[in-house]
Formats: sequence, structure tokens, C-alpha cells
Amino acid sequence: MSFSSFGLDARLEKNVARLDFAQPTPIQSATIPAALTGQDILGSAETGTGKTAAYLLPLLQRLLAARDHALRALILVPTRELALQVAEQAKALSAQTDLRVAAIFGGVPMGAQTIALRRGTDIVIATPGRLLDHAERRNVTFDRLQVLVLDEADRMLDVGFLPDIRRIIAQLPRERQTMLFSATLVPEVVALAAQVTRHPARIQVEQTATPEAIAQTLFPVPEHLKSQVLQQLLREEAMDSVLIFARTKHRADRVARQLQRANIRATVIHGDRTQSQRITALEDFRRGKSRVLVATDIAARGLDVEGISHVVNYDAPLHVEDYVHRIGRTGRMQNAGRAYTLVTPDDEMLVRRIEIVLQQKIERRRLEGVDYRAPALVKPSADAIRRYVEANRNARQKMAAAPA
Repeated sequence: MSFSSFGLDARLEKNVARLDFAQPTPIQSATIPAALTGQDILGSAETGTGKTAAYLLPLLQRLLAARDHALRALILVPTRELALQVAEQAKALSAQTDLRVAAIFGGVPMGAQTIALRRGTDIVIATPGRLLDHAERRNVTFDRLQVLVLDEADRMLDVGFLPDIRRIIAQLPRERQTMLFSATLVPEVVALAAQVTRHPARIQVEQTATPEAIAQTLFPVPEHLKSQVLQQLLREEAMDSVLIFARTKHRADRVARQLQRANIRATVIHGDRTQSQRITALEDFRRGKSRVLVATDIAARGLDVEGISHVVNYDAPLHVEDYVHRIGRTGRMQNAGRAYTLVTPDDEMLVRRIEIVLQQKIERRRLEGVDYRAPALVKPSADAIRRYVEANRNARQKMAAAPA
């Protein structure tokens, strides 16, 4: 099957060719024909499978029939980064048409977004909270909406967007096409789909990056030696583009600072960074200006960066599903990838669960030159520091008082 077999508008076909889309991916081959008929879609596919184009192309084909600029397609996403990425692809696929695209998300002033919405836009890609802010200010209305897309629905539920999603859907026309995509069809997602779709075509494709396409390695290490092991890995391995996962924002910042002090080009992305900082970090990583991107799970959700050679779990994830999602950032489109996980004794229970789910034992390695028996440096207590400072002060005072 080729893209020409879908009967798309010539402008869309030209844009597809310009983006070097050779053959439709499995999710595109399954979704586009059904979506072009106006049928609702319930799809299971991860980022990196071509999912975005799978819903954008039939959506754009439908919108090309109208001539005015009213909000007719709404795409809800969980993160600012994903909103920007989807908007970028929507603009590329709709080039040479007069369709207008706007990305609406929090963390930035509302002024430019307000102007775009009031001027009139055909497609809005939005995070739920910021979209509701605009709706309350009457900057946007939904009375002419034709298509609703819920992208990465499982993650939107994970981060607590369900009440916002319900508030938005209550304002939408009942007669519409709805497409819902999720990496996993957990019961909560299926329940949401039952509420927002009508007789959807259920589409599920195999992951493009299967565990077999990704070489996985565990590095058992005490907590206090993680930084040393990570830096040695980055120096010894041919690690061109490395995504590192840390469990918290504070740890992500700390890991990035440690790497920078070791003259390793690294940047960081998490929820406390400003929008401009996050955009800059992502662009530096994409263009190779930063070899390493340190991220938390929430910030990295939806990142679709080509050519990530390695994923490193500096902190093991809390759930098996998060492990599979993390390592899927590498090994895209059947390319080989590598995933390394630094595991402490406290992580062993999770490792056993991962191996059971993947039905394989994961290789374990130790690095030469690392003294794994080295004790952790004991940080002095505040009381000890106070006594030390006081003793030094008394010593200096005695020296000053002593006769010459």
C-alpha cells in the first residue's frame, strides 16, 4: 500500500512526499481508510509508530472542503512538548493550503494564543487545562467542531486530566468524529472510549520498537556510585544521542549538573522548567548541540526524537509499563537501540517483574575500573558542621589574642 492509494488531496500527497514518508506504517494503513469514512477510531499505538500522521491526514482531508476559519478539529494532548510536535507536523502536512493551526498550552502568556484563537483557526492542538482557560474567557467556541482527537489518552488520565477532558467534551457537538489513541488500552481508557466514541473501529498494531530490537543491559550499582558509572558509560560507549531518565525533577537537575561539570554536553527537561527552557533543551538535543537529554517521565512523554542511540534509566522506573515506554524511545522504526538501567539492590523486585513481563533474562554487566566496594561519603550533620565552625572560630580568636 502507498499513500496514493488513500485518495488524498494532491496537496496532502505532495506534503507527504516532501516529508519523505515512503510507505504507510501499520498504524497508518489501518487507521487512514477507516478515518476517511468518518468512523470513530479507538487505536492502540505508541509514539514513533506514525500515529500522528495517521489521524492528521484524514482530519486534514475533511477540513479542506470548507473555506472559512472556524475551529473544526480539536486535538487534546497531555504535554506542552507533544502539543508543539503535533502542531509542527500538522503545519507541515497542511502546507500550501489555507488551513490554520494553533498550539495551545500552559506555561506561557495567553496573549499570542488569544490572538490566534480570536483571529480564527481550523485546528487546535491543546493541553486540557489551558484550553479550558481560554474557553472560560470565551476566546474559543466549539459549536462548529467536526473532529475530536484524544492523543496519548492513557497519559492524560495518569496526570489527572480526566475531569478537564469531561468538561471539554460536555461543550462539544454530539455529532462529530472522535479518534482516541493510547499506548495501552487499560480499563480506564476503554471506559473513556465508551463514553466519547460511537461504534469505533478498534485498531491495534504491534509496537514498532519491540524489545527484541533493543539491546537491554542492567548495571547493578550502589546508589552512591551511580554518577560515576553513568559518566564512565558515556565516555566508553559510542553513545551519540542519549536520553537519561531520572525519577524526580531535583534528581534530573542534579544529574545534568554533574554531567556538565564533567564536560559532557547535557541539558535537562522537566515540569519546573519554563516553556522556553524546555523548547531550547529539546531543540539542542535534536540538533546534536547537546549529546545528552536528562528528563523525567512526565516531561519525556510524547517526545519523538529520531536517532536516539541509547536510553539510560539512571533511576529505575516504578512500574513495568514505564520501563517498556522508556526504552521504546530508542530503537525506532526497526532501528537497533540500546537501553541501560542502573539498578540498586532496592530495584531487584522490579527487575524480576520486568523480566517476567518481557519473558527474558536481561544481561547484567559491571564496568572495569569502578570500585563497587567503595564506601559512600558520609555527609556531616548540621550539628557537626556547627561544632567545626565554632572550633575554628575559637582557634582563630586564641591566635589573635596570643602575644606576638
